[in-house]
Amino acid sequence: MDLSLRLGENVRMLRESRGLSQLQIARIAGIPRPTWANLESGEANPTLTVLARVAAALQVRLDELLSAPRASASLHPAATLPTRNKGLVKIRKLLPEPLAGLEMERLDLPVGGAFAGVPHTPGTREYLTCETGAVELRVSGEKFVLAPGDVVVFAGDQKHGYRNPGSKPAIAYSVVAFAPNA
Repeated sequence: MDLSLRLGENVRMLRESRGLSQLQIARIAGIPRPTWANLESGEANPTLTVLARVAAALQVRLDELLSAPRASASLHPAATLPTRNKGLVKIRKLLPEPLAGLEMERLDLPVGGAFAGVPHTPGTREYLTCETGAVELRVSGEKFVLAPGDVVVFAGDQKHGYRNPGSKPAIAYSVVAFAPNA
């Protein structure tokens, strides 16, 4: 496939997958809508600056705009996702690839398992959801004990820590929404 046509097809598919019109995404990218339309038609010969704006607006890497289209779905077995241990706690990434401004993790907390979270950049929000068991969150001198289904939203740029205070293993999910770069 011609590189311009591949670029056009990738840009169109990425835009449509986000549910945005050409006008909406062109405004986000800071380029004229006719320029966006030319990109999608495969008739454009964009500058590197335009490509960089398009990639930023679509929140993808530049190479993803030019690479062969990926399959519409891909399976990532749990064993292939990055994991790390903090003491007794096992933390597994839920996203197999980076997504700008977002981090999602599964926390397996055995009985008595605990760890200190690392404060994130100012303006970051964190969402902690308890799936099973009980999870204690300490943030900025406050203590929250979550039961299954409970959610705590807090400023992720504060000192915080997690602990399983219960008598059975706990599973929780952490979603970190990083503050946008100014």
